[in-house]
Amino acid sequence: MDLGTFLIVLAAVLGAIVAGLLGWLESKEVFSGRKFFSTILRSAVAGAAAGIGYQFVGGISLTVVLGAFAAGAGVDVLGNRLAGSITATGPTTTSPPK
Repeated sequence: MDLGTFLIVLAAVLGAIVAGLLGWLESKEVFSGRKFFSTILRSAVAGAAAGIGYQFVGGISLTVVLGAFAAGAGVDVLGNRLAGSITATGPTTTSPPK
């Protein structure tokens, strides 16, 4: 892996991690390692996608690095929204009438 690809992957991973940390700080909940682990997984996906996409850009610039950071943050935020909507519309249990 060359240095340019490494920087792009790192920027995307850090973008997702920063988005996850900011979301946790905003929620004012107790830290949950399980929730943060899903952020780490999404950041790895964002990093891989950004690294693959960088192969088609051809050059590294500050704009490309900032774009990868924003993309990583977007992957985490989108993942949280999708997970929340799946949980909200998932199967529910109803108690039988008494």
